[in-house]
Amino acid sequence: MKSILFFSSDMLCAAMAAAMAHARATQDLKIVAGCVGNPVITQEILQFMRQKGLKIPSDILSLEDVESRVFDIVIHVGRATLSPKFSGNPILVQWNLKQEAGYTEGCCGALYSPLNELVTHLFEEGYLAALLQARRNLFLILDNLREGIMAHDLNRRIFYFNKAAEEITGYKKEEVLGRDCHEVFPNKFCGKSCGFCNGINKIPLSPYSYDISVQTKDGSQKRLGMSVVPIFAFEGEEKKTEEVLGVLATFVDNTREFELSSRLGELKEFAGIVGNSPAMLELYEIIRDVANSDIPVLIQGESGTGKELVAAAIHNESHRSQHLFVPVNCAALPDSLLESELFGHVKGAFTGAIRDKKGRFELADGGTLFLDEIGDISPAMQAKLLRVLQDGVFERVGGEKSIRVNVRIISATNKDLREEVKAGRFREDLFYRICVMPIWLPPLRERAADIPLLVEHLLERIKKTSSLAYEPSVTHEVMDIFLQYHWPGNVRELMNCLQYAVVRARGRAMEPQHLPSAILSALKDSGPMSVQARPFNTSGQPLERRLKGNESLFLRPRTSIVTPQRIQEALQRFNGNRTLAAKALGVSRATFYRLLNKYDSTFRD
Repeated sequence: MKSILFFSSDMLCAAMAAAMAHARATQDLKIVAGCVGNPVITQEILQFMRQKGLKIPSDILSLEDVESRVFDIVIHVGRATLSPKFSGNPILVQWNLKQEAGYTEGCCGALYSPLNELVTHLFEEGYLAALLQARRNLFLILDNLREGIMAHDLNRRIFYFNKAAEEITGYKKEEVLGRDCHEVFPNKFCGKSCGFCNGINKIPLSPYSYDISVQTKDGSQKRLGMSVVPIFAFEGEEKKTEEVLGVLATFVDNTREFELSSRLGELKEFAGIVGNSPAMLELYEIIRDVANSDIPVLIQGESGTGKELVAAAIHNESHRSQHLFVPVNCAALPDSLLESELFGHVKGAFTGAIRDKKGRFELADGGTLFLDEIGDISPAMQAKLLRVLQDGVFERVGGEKSIRVNVRIISATNKDLREEVKAGRFREDLFYRICVMPIWLPPLRERAADIPLLVEHLLERIKKTSSLAYEPSVTHEVMDIFLQYHWPGNVRELMNCLQYAVVRARGRAMEPQHLPSAILSALKDSGPMSVQARPFNTSGQPLERRLKGNESLFLRPRTSIVTPQRIQEALQRFNGNRTLAAKALGVSRATFYRLLNKYDSTFRD
């Protein structure tokens, strides 16, 4: 049903126009009256309208009511002293009247003729039909787009939801129109990036895009590409500066593309994690799976493998993403400080407690608490932590009031907790409480195929954070070193190495002499390496190096030494993957297969 609002600064104009329209309207058209002031029909207005045979509108709205409803057409009658923000982006029409509104019989009589003429023109000369058809044509276009489109106002009330949005989410527009999007989508359909979830003042004033995993009506997960733009208020053809009326979100279903890219190994990163080796592709699938539930997760891996990054990815992909992700380094604090940090304290609980303080559990209520290096906490703290994880209830240090929270726990450690349990250093009941879903992060040496991607990603980060005016790059010779080095510090060590080399290279392509001496010393007995000294970026393309005098040249490659032993080592390193082995050796696939045929007898022996 279509709806028309007649709105004015005084109820007389709106009520009289709405009554005249109601007498001419069909059953599929809802007529509503609203005003800025008190929406009361006086006895004088009632008496006059009865004399004219006009029926008082059943819907008479105040300004607050008007701003909470959605209309197809809004007609301003007379001069409105206050223009509300109309939800739903209705068609706006202005009727200027020379007569002033009032409550006397004379005022009513003076308004009757011009209003009756305007309403007659609206219904009988095709203006209303044209306005409604223009609105239908707009929705017809939007309903036939492949992208899902959803629009809501500042109160998150949805006023548009096209057919593609229905197909993607599984919700019918009748189920969502006029409702708060948080009520329709309890898992926050917009994801972590929607400013309406954190206060109107945080709404970005320019378009922005991001990827998000959402849960549809039937409970399945879909990967969407989301684009969000603010809806601005307009005066005539001019935009009112930064006055936002709502938001328009467009989204496409990228689930099949995401899954196909994952299977083909073409997915380069996910949720801020970089890598497309088989181990990382499997990790992405695990993150998507565990993000759908609230079960405790234990992330295990060597120092520097990115455990906190994985924990943050799980949080950001989950329905808790609108709440805080709160990390705590359990190894960095003694028991007394750790207890206060986790549970908070009351004023006077100990020396220096000059005020009440919330703990990390309270801060993370509704969100995720990340307990890093949980294997390092003492047995006494393990017992206190176990109670909270079992019941969700705790008391602040020095306090008596029990506090209940709803927190998801993600833990991490570089220790083997099963061995710690056997040795009696870690409680078995706590272990099974936090290790419902174990995740093992492979060290960098076990996913060397990701090193080129990581180098590219980290160099781009270094460029942005250091405000470099040039593109930092590495030579093939350096990349070969990276692929052979053991990386005991994992990704963190790779980042430190690149930062060191960028400083040493001074804008040139990084060469072996620019690397930390510890890395070169570790590889001094590794044997001959493939040497190609062209400036190199991680996509494998040579980078042009500018010289003084505006001349340009490429460093000429020296002869590459590829021995049977190096071929065998490369194949073992990449589990028989010949494409990656060829890249590590710095030769093409065709050359690599030719060398395999050449040394075939060597490998058979």
